[in-house]
Amino acid sequence: MTTAHPHTDRELCEPGLTLYRKALHEGRLHAEDAAPAPCLVDLGLLHATVDDLDWLEPVAPAVVLHRLLRTSEERIAGERRREQLLADAFEPLMRMERRHASTADNPAITVLSGTERINHALTEAMIEASRELLSIQPTTQQSEARTEAAQALALDRDQALLDRGGRIRTLYQHTQRYRPLVMARYEHLRGDAEARTLDEVTDRLLVIDREVAFIPANKDRTLALEIRHEALVGYFVTTFERLWRLATPMYPEAVQQPTLNGVTPRQRAIASLLIEGHTDAAMADRLGMNVRTVRVHIAKLAATLGSESRAQLGYLIGQSGILDQAHPQP
Repeated sequence: MTTAHPHTDRELCEPGLTLYRKALHEGRLHAEDAAPAPCLVDLGLLHATVDDLDWLEPVAPAVVLHRLLRTSEERIAGERRREQLLADAFEPLMRMERRHASTADNPAITVLSGTERINHALTEAMIEASRELLSIQPTTQQSEARTEAAQALALDRDQALLDRGGRIRTLYQHTQRYRPLVMARYEHLRGDAEARTLDEVTDRLLVIDREVAFIPANKDRTLALEIRHEALVGYFVTTFERLWRLATPMYPEAVQQPTLNGVTPRQRAIASLLIEGHTDAAMADRLGMNVRTVRVHIAKLAATLGSESRAQLGYLIGQSGILDQAHPQP
């Protein structure tokens, strides 16, 4: 692949142009067919389709050219020649008749491939933001080093929004309340930032100025969806607001959920999932704990209720009424 692509990741080769012409002509291109020219995805000429990630759709030539030229303007004067070469290369492409409406200038949903491109899209959206960032951050299984690197990048973006007078609201799971990395974030941020926690939250969600949302598109978060569809973004905002009203304040002023009749809030959350029949592993995943911690809480809950078996514990939970006790409102 290196031999076939001796150019830099900022250039477009003739094989790439040929495949791009084919994609424009046919409306899409199979991912395997695009493999010989990785510059097509790197430069954003093709992106994965929403309904089938094995296929790539061409982005409108005018849109691609505008993005590349805007990036070029920020570089040193020595790259001015490349701008003209790109303009010459795209001029015949823009004359081609579009065959599919999916190549609209402003797609409502865009698939972002790769961590670098996802972060670039987030950074661009945050640069233009001026009002608000809504964020849901569930516990993840990624390494601490990767989490620290992601947070360091996000801190600069978030602080810039706060400095412009915007505000940030973030939802975490209860298990994150005392995590050093999370606590360090709020020691560094200055401005209108708030955080609350719940037993369970949705998958990761970012909504910027209520105009654009970002959600993961696969489990390892190497794919993401950038969503600008008004109805979908509105749905995400409504979901966030309802979860926010149910959540317990964590920052800037923390509110602690009380222990009722010897049962802690975390044990009540486990009890609720336990009587639904979830395994220890499933409960750990949903509550952001490890399996060992879940089993310790189950043992303490059994001791509090006087249970001698798992089956009896489910019965005693139902009889105790601990799940009927309303959570205090924040």
